[in-house]
Amino acid sequence: MQPGTETGRVVLQPGNDSILRLAQVTDCHILANADDCLRGMNTRSSFEAVCHAIDSSRKEFDLLLATGDLSQDGSATSYQYLADRLDSMRLPVFWLPGNHDDPGLMQELLRGEMISPAKQIEIGNWLIILLDSTIPGETGGRLAPGQIDFLETSLAAQRQPHALVCLHHQALPAGSEWIDQLGLQPAQQLADIVKSRSSVRAVLWGHVHQQLDQCIDGIHWMSTPSTCIQFKPGSKTFALDALAPGYRELELHADGRVVSRVQRIENFSGNPPATV
Repeated sequence: MQPGTETGRVVLQPGNDSILRLAQVTDCHILANADDCLRGMNTRSSFEAVCHAIDSSRKEFDLLLATGDLSQDGSATSYQYLADRLDSMRLPVFWLPGNHDDPGLMQELLRGEMISPAKQIEIGNWLIILLDSTIPGETGGRLAPGQIDFLETSLAAQRQPHALVCLHHQALPAGSEWIDQLGLQPAQQLADIVKSRSSVRAVLWGHVHQQLDQCIDGIHWMSTPSTCIQFKPGSKTFALDALAPGYRELELHADGRVVSRVQRIENFSGNPPATV
């Protein structure tokens, strides 16, 4: 795979003409020091467990999406570790930044034989668009005018009948008051664009460290658990859940259908206790 430019396009050949198989990892929060932990969890250990599960799942994935907060500290060391580990998975990998990330370092270091910084992927009957919803120095998100233009231009020019839109911040409320105050603002702007384009079949994000699956007017809206700690659903204030690290599998069908499931690493021994 040839690396693309920051907003460039990559064309991939699917392994199966009728079904595309994708894996999504998100909110890995890798630290520079391999022994450091985030709220009691060693994020490298949990990330390794998730990568091993993807590697050993015997699923023939066409590509992997990494949807932000890949680093906790925005360090060059964390991104070099991620680049080496992701490149070793022998899957085409595409990424977007989260609020903990350093987009400049990601652009510089998250490259490899199998890793591309491109933000449009044409594969089979699908166009996958990766957006940057980050605001420098802030936890919450928004789509800057340039990102809105990029999304609208990409959808207007797409040659495929179906589209998947990806970002870091939640496009729908998660139902946890504290994290929803730190989501995409204004989320309605993205929703209006998505609903105005009949090609968009799904919207996918991270940030909330919990699972959400909703189908509204034929569009799938999905958030995915973190590869490390999980946030307690329905909580008014910050709280951890005891659920295991996870990732998402997606099947994108040639006719536009989306089938998805979350896989958790139930045998992972490093889960911190839940907090209330």
